[in-house]
Amino acid sequence: MQSHPWFKDWFNSPYYHQLYFNRDEQEAARFIDALIDHLKPTARAYMLDVACGKGRHSIHLAEKGFEVIGIDLSEDSIKEALQHEAGNLHFYLHDMRLPFRINYFDYAFNFFTSFGYFATQREHDNAIRTIAQAIKKEGRFVLDYLNVHYAEDHLVHQFDKEIDGVNYFITKWFDETHFYKKITVEDEALPEPLVYQEKVAKFSLGDFTDMFAYQGLQIQEVYGDYNFGKYDVKKSPRLIMIAKKV
Repeated sequence: MQSHPWFKDWFNSPYYHQLYFNRDEQEAARFIDALIDHLKPTARAYMLDVACGKGRHSIHLAEKGFEVIGIDLSEDSIKEALQHEAGNLHFYLHDMRLPFRINYFDYAFNFFTSFGYFATQREHDNAIRTIAQAIKKEGRFVLDYLNVHYAEDHLVHQFDKEIDGVNYFITKWFDETHFYKKITVEDEALPEPLVYQEKVAKFSLGDFTDMFAYQGLQIQEVYGDYNFGKYDVKKSPRLIMIAKKV
């Protein structure tokens, strides 16, 4: 039995970063560029990147001249992100379930399904509360999540990939409330394979509408992909919500 949540070990693992963050950096940059064009923030707007990882999105935002803070609970990720700190870019080791500054930011972002990992609804509510409290009145929160119905219909149950001599064997499944992913890592440098298991809540647009409203956030716009296509509950790969603090 794990003594602490699965994501604490997995997000600190170098294998996590190798598996996920050699992914298409250009797509991520294009999405953020398009998002900024869409939001039209004022120059030097204050922005919070929640679950920032190693800071790749925070860095991109800071390069545009915004005042950016990234927070994450992975010590290894923040240690690397800190190497990129600048006058308008700062990083902190912080758990999104706990308060972080009050009425401080103009925008908050949570990119690429960096939510839904906690064991209880209260913890998820606490994370939304942290974000709602951190942004100013009329501030915006953008949450980019998987689209549950699309993910169910397009789930590839088993596959493997090899990255720089490391083999990843991946099994996916779901039940009524969560998606699961088991990752077995085989590396000649390891005495035996490592096994990790991810668990992500199946939150729908309705779920987020309720969670947001409870914390004083009102969803203003919903999109279904990184090109800001119309959200379709069955056909859209993503659920991208832009909410305002009322």
